Amino acid sequence: MGKAIETIALKRGHSIVLRSSTQEPFVASDLEEADVAIEFTRPEEAVKNIFKCFEGNTPVVTGTTGWFTRLSEVKAECISQNQSLFYASNFSLGVNLFFQLNKELSRLMNSHQEYSASMREIHHTQKKDAPSGTAISLAEDIIFESSTYDSWVNDEAADNNQLSILSERIDNVPGTHEITWASDIDKIEIIHTAFGREGFALGAVIAAEWIVNKKGAFTMKHLLNIES
Repeated sequence: MGKAIETIALKRGHSIVLRSSTQEPFVASDLEEADVAIEFTRPEEAVKNIFKCFEGNTPVVTGTTGWFTRLSEVKAECISQNQSLFYASNFSLGVNLFFQLNKELSRLMNSHQEYSASMREIHHTQKKDAPSGTAISLAEDIIFESSTYDSWVNDEAADNNQLSILSERIDNVPGTHEITWASDIDKIEIIHTAFGREGFALGAVIAAEWIVNKKGAFTMKHLLNIES
């Protein structure tokens, strides 16, 4: 993702003033020349990287997932320090449209209890978290709209109140998310398949352009002006 983001950023006329990795970590003072930082690392690294960006008074866009159990803490810190945070489980425009489609379908299906929902997500073998952040966001939207489901499991569901998410990790698969509503007589499926990482990278760069000179915590809903 870092290489894809750099390629698109340069094409859009930006310059890269710092490159960092888990092996070559940065400190807050390294950000003096940066207008914005884009953070795609690992779940265990994300929060401390975000806090270092706050310390360096640098807006940060993060696409790392798997750390959202600390989201309330990070957002509170962002607001208290008057900093800028843009977070998303997925920066692809297509995926964010898929989120809206999933919500609307879930609203419709709540009136048809003969159908049950399940989800499958497939990613590359380098992706460490499972299920994906995108799958979790999709599942939480289904649960919010549903009177049947109250939780999700990353396995086959043990009871009718659990939404099943099955995760697969396959070489060179950027990302696929499938949602199925099945009854005894038919099924309805919606699927988003990414052909490469460019869509995610472009969305992250656009978010970085958008967040400059803004204060607060933002998501793709703010960038795309999507109603909840």
